[in-house]
Order: sequence, then structure tokens, then C-alpha cells
Amino acid sequence: MDLKSGYPYWAVKNGLMATFPRLRDDASCDVAIIGGGITGALIAREFAAHGYDTLVLEQRDIAWGSTAASTALLQYEIDTHLVDLAERYGADAAILAYGACNTAVEQLTDLAHEVRDVGFARVASLYYASRKRDVPAMRDEHAARAHIGLDVQWLDAGAIRERYGFDSPAAILSRQAGRVDPYRLASRLFKRLEKRGVRIHDRTVVTAMHPTSRRVVLDCDCGARIDAKHVVIAAGYASQHWLDKRVAKNRSSYAYITDPFDAGMLGAFDDTIAWETARPYLYLRNTEDGRLLVGGEDDACDVPSRRDKRVDKKARKLVERTRELLPHLDPRPAFSWAGTFAETEDGLPFFGPHAQHGPRVQFAMAYGGNGITYSMIGAGLLRAHVERRAHPLKRLFGFGRLS
Repeated sequence: MDLKSGYPYWAVKNGLMATFPRLRDDASCDVAIIGGGITGALIAREFAAHGYDTLVLEQRDIAWGSTAASTALLQYEIDTHLVDLAERYGADAAILAYGACNTAVEQLTDLAHEVRDVGFARVASLYYASRKRDVPAMRDEHAARAHIGLDVQWLDAGAIRERYGFDSPAAILSRQAGRVDPYRLASRLFKRLEKRGVRIHDRTVVTAMHPTSRRVVLDCDCGARIDAKHVVIAAGYASQHWLDKRVAKNRSSYAYITDPFDAGMLGAFDDTIAWETARPYLYLRNTEDGRLLVGGEDDACDVPSRRDKRVDKKARKLVERTRELLPHLDPRPAFSWAGTFAETEDGLPFFGPHAQHGPRVQFAMAYGGNGITYSMIGAGLLRAHVERRAHPLKRLFGFGRLS
């Protein structure tokens, strides 16, 4: 299925950065990863770094699916509030989830500095109230985050107007966030992994999977077979194709990006990403070349032809909302696009085996608004499953929480 519409900026900016040979012959490996986006890259890095013979399969060109359409806000904030997670799963579980995401931002910072030239910067995150009635819940959320040691600051309407130039009744400012070029990060990471012995094959489709108690055999469209000790399915929302019962809903998100602004015109948004309490939420971030990237207007459409037709209209709505928020800017689109993604009911991801396929097939479903952050956590969680080690997030980030 076509995962994106329009002209994602990262694809236009970078062009096709990396290509790899299509699989031609039978192969064997310790870990086969189905999916060559940023999630697959982070998982391959984890296993290869710990001595596993790793092979990656991607049905398109590497990182050319949802990764190329991602707006790549790196945050510890989960779409579900800390307060709400605690009510649902208990305080310990909620604190564990937020703490892991907080640590993941630091790990992604280190990775970006290691890979280099990926449009990365550390920024603040401004979570602002869309309406006055959202303020009481935000106060509770601010108190809960501060209580567990997260670096957060409460801003009233005056402080928001003074610092950011728009009107909102209240906001939570966090210092632990980042932004990155996701396509460039994935592509450069795969190139590095190839040099370290990871076998990467794009334009290769897995047509069937045969798990047993000792191995998993994958059939590919080229006629070749892969004999793997373990398989990780990291194919984005399409991973649900391998499950009889869906665990998430498909949605489409829309985005556009401006031409570069002159130095200083973005003001505080030079080093702050912003998002609101309304759902679906409007969000804004900048890029390394001074553009403003705006996203939101999510809907339940996952039919490519219908999504294609909505891009221009959705972009116009996003422009109107941006002008209302920041009237001193002229935020016209240079490029606009849409991408299909998946969203779980509780805002948490799924990493690990599913009963349908047994312990040697694992899923990497980094669903939700902070998929890259989840993927950084999930890579280690998947390795813990393979090594039969305990991991504090096995149940909360696994299919076990559905039972």
C-alpha cells in the first residue's frame, strides 16, 4: 500500500540517499527484520551491536515509506497523559513508561551525534492549552510530572504571550525534546550498519512466514527463502497484516513546510516545538535550514486515493490555524504531504511476541505520536525477549497488557 501522499520534505530535500541489493539467494541469519524504516534501523543497530548476525528486508527503497513522511518530533511525552496512564495501569507503570521515554531522548541525542549530519537539535517542548477548560487537567499533569522529577515549568497566559507571541491560557514547558531529519537518520544509519556486516535488501517482499519452535522460514517474492532464528516485524502500520486481530487503528496525518524564514523571524520557535491539548492536535517545529514544519488535521482515512485528494485542503486548514496562532508570520506551504500511521487505544506501543506466531516472531509496533522514541526503547526490549531476560517494560509495552 502507498503510505504517503504529496511531497514529503525529507524526500525532496535528500533525494534517494541509499539503495541496497534486492535479495536473490537463500540466506540464514540470527535475526531477520522485516521493515527498513527508522524503527528497523534502530532494531538492527541494537542486535548487530551485540553480536547477532542481522538481516533487514524492505519492500520499498530503504526508509522511503512512513519514515520519509514522519515529522520526527522527539519527545518523552506520550499521547496519553501521565495521570491517565497511572489511573489505567498504576502509578509505577506510568512512571516507568515516561521515564523510559525520557531516557530514550538522551539516547537518541547520543546516536544523532554519533551518526552526524542528520538535522538534529535539542529543543524545548511547549504543550499548550487549546481551551480554558483544559487547564485543570494540565495542572494535574504538570504536578505529576514534576513529582517524578521531570524538568517541567508551568507558564501562564502572560508568559506564553511574552515568550512565544500567541494566546493560550496555560502551558507546560519541558526541556527534554529534540527534532531530526528521520529519512536522513535512517539512511545514514543503514549505510553504517552495512559496513559493519548487516545484510540489507530493499525491494524485497516477504510473502509468507513459517515459524517453528526452533526457527522461522521466510518466503520472499524473488523465490529466495530466509532461515532465521528470530524474526522482527517492523513494518509500521502494515505489521498488522500478520495478525488476525487488529490491535490499532489506521489514521492519516497531514503536514506542510514553509520556505526558509530570515534569521530571527521564528523567535522562540527556533528552539521549541509546540503542540496543543486538542485532539487531533496542531504541532509546529523548525528545521535546520530555518523552515517551519506544521502538522495535524489527522483523520481516519487510510485509502491512498482519498488521502491524496485531501492533502491540499488539509494544508490550507493548517495554514489558517498557523496564521491564527502566529499572525506575524506568512507561513505559506512550500511542500505539503500526508502519511498513514497507526494509533493504539492507550497511546502505548507493542514490542514483543504475539501468541499467534510463537516466541520466535516479534513485533515492533512503535505506534503513536512519538514512534522514534518508542523504537529506541523497543530495540532493547526485543533483544531482552530473544535473550530470555527480564525487562521492566515487557508487559506494559507488550501484548500482555491486552489480557
